[in-house]
Amino acid sequence: MPLAETFNEILAALPSDWTDLELDLRVQEDRYIDAASLLVTINAQPYSHHDWHFRLVVAHQFGHAAAAPATHGTLKLLDDAGIAGELVLREVREGRVEVTQMWGRPESVRKEFRRIRAQ
Repeated sequence: MPLAETFNEILAALPSDWTDLELDLRVQEDRYIDAASLLVTINAQPYSHHDWHFRLVVAHQFGHAAAAPATHGTLKLLDDAGIAGELVLREVREGRVEVTQMWGRPESVRKEFRRIRAQ
């Protein structure tokens, strides 16, 4: 199964309030360098001395991780380049809310922030 399609299936199975997730990616051994050069756009973290090659951290709406559309696009690039691989979901975090300084902001901004990030 293509990596981008697998990623879409993983996202479809997640609850709506997921905040970030961690994935492990294994690619063809002989195409490792090619894959690494494509995965740099989503800051894939390489494993050393591990069964899996890369760790991908994906954020839903906020956070210090790759955005889900960017991750999907990068995995599609791997598929288009003919790099076969395997993608596995390792951890999902959900229900966290971004903490933002609201001092000095109008009440309309505060209400909109609470509405968007309501739990």
